[in-house]
Amino acid sequence: MKQICIIDGQGGGIGSATIKKLRECFEESIDIIALGTNAIATTQMLKAKANRGASGENAIVQTVQKVDVIIGPIGIIMANSMMGEVTPAIAAAVASSPAKKILIPLSQENIEIAGLTPQPLPHLIEELVQKHFKELLIK
Repeated sequence: MKQICIIDGQGGGIGSATIKKLRECFEESIDIIALGTNAIATTQMLKAKANRGASGENAIVQTVQKVDVIIGPIGIIMANSMMGEVTPAIAAAVASSPAKKILIPLSQENIEIAGLTPQPLPHLIEELVQKHFKELLIK
């Protein structure tokens, strides 16, 4: 069974929406680990039906080294993003993890990705699941 790590911060809304969609499509055939930069984010992702969850820098740094896939907003690979919740250690651990990373191009940072057309979160999550994630499970 593939272990999928969802990382989110602040209110956990992006992670929660992603988990709900993954559960809708894959039910219990995947193991979802919710990693929040804070307890509120983790709690919201657990309510969305993650299998288990943990909060904080050390939990994230340790867990991302052991999973198959990491999903989260693009800020999870940028030190000091998400209003400072993503520490340099978190960003480095996620970026250097051997796991496949599927990043959602939403950012509160002063970052723009050239060539990317802005889309609402539900459309981004649908694309994440249909285009990127299903291919990953077929392999």
